[in-house]
Amino acid sequence: MPRPTKQQIDDEILDAAANLFARHGFKETSVQRIADAVGYSKTGLLHRFPTKEALQEAVIERCVGQIREVAAAAAPLPPGPERDRSVISGVARLALGQPGAVALLLSCLLADRESEFGAALETIGQEVAVAFGDEPFTGAAFGTAGSLTDPVRSVRVVGALGALAVAAVALRDCFTPDALTTLVDVAYDALGHPHTH
Repeated sequence: MPRPTKQQIDDEILDAAANLFARHGFKETSVQRIADAVGYSKTGLLHRFPTKEALQEAVIERCVGQIREVAAAAAPLPPGPERDRSVISGVARLALGQPGAVALLLSCLLADRESEFGAALETIGQEVAVAFGDEPFTGAAFGTAGSLTDPVRSVRVVGALGALAVAAVALRDCFTPDALTTLVDVAYDALGHPHTH
């Protein structure tokens, strides 16, 4: 078996850290806990990311970058069912490959503006809204951000992302090759579009 590349090691660390930050919060997630989750020593992890803050910054930067990639793929499409399916498909692929990133995404969308996710919450919420072609939304009740125009739509978007995150994490060991299609269909249903098949 070939040795993992530096990028593969970093990806594994960042996904585990994202998952732990989403589950326990930044303050309650120690470097040792992250090192244990990926099977590295604390010293080895700190060699790659010199502080917990550097690790958090890398996790958030990566999550924002991944959402921007999904948004860029959907950007040519007008807001509506086709664009929603494109975004959901992109996030589903991310959820299957890196469930920690989607767990963090969902945590940021559900977190209070005053939480430890503060700045990340703002950025990630805006990137998700851009991907879907909606007005930006953030905060637990979505009333804490300035330009919420459709609370029902916001709840549906978060419900769709929640379905992706929960299914990807809870069922990751029993997915079949059809998993991506099923995952997209379930999340798409949460958006409330009529079935076309």
